[in-house]
Amino acid sequence: MRYSFDMKDAQLPPVRVEASVRREIEAALREGESLSEFVETATIQAARRRMAQEEFLARGRASLAKAKRTGEFYAVDQVLQGMQERLDARMRVQRKAKGTVGAKP
Repeated sequence: MRYSFDMKDAQLPPVRVEASVRREIEAALREGESLSEFVETATIQAARRRMAQEEFLARGRASLAKAKRTGEFYAVDQVLQGMQERLDARMRVQRKAKGTVGAKP
């Protein structure tokens, strides 16, 4: 999903908050950032995070259904070991690319 920040053609409903909450948010604003910009950015990020969570859950449900259908399950230790091996390999590639082969992370 793409969001355009050029043309504003819709509004979000106003949100009533305690004065202390507004002060806290305003204290977190970056230089030149408006409260509206902050709220828009936070809203988009929350929507994207929720969509990613829903997609993750859908993949998990599909995987569970497939495992039940095929009877093919994996032990947690086996899965975690595979994940660790992939992470270690990726870290080696990254260290090599940065010229820090053998350096400890």
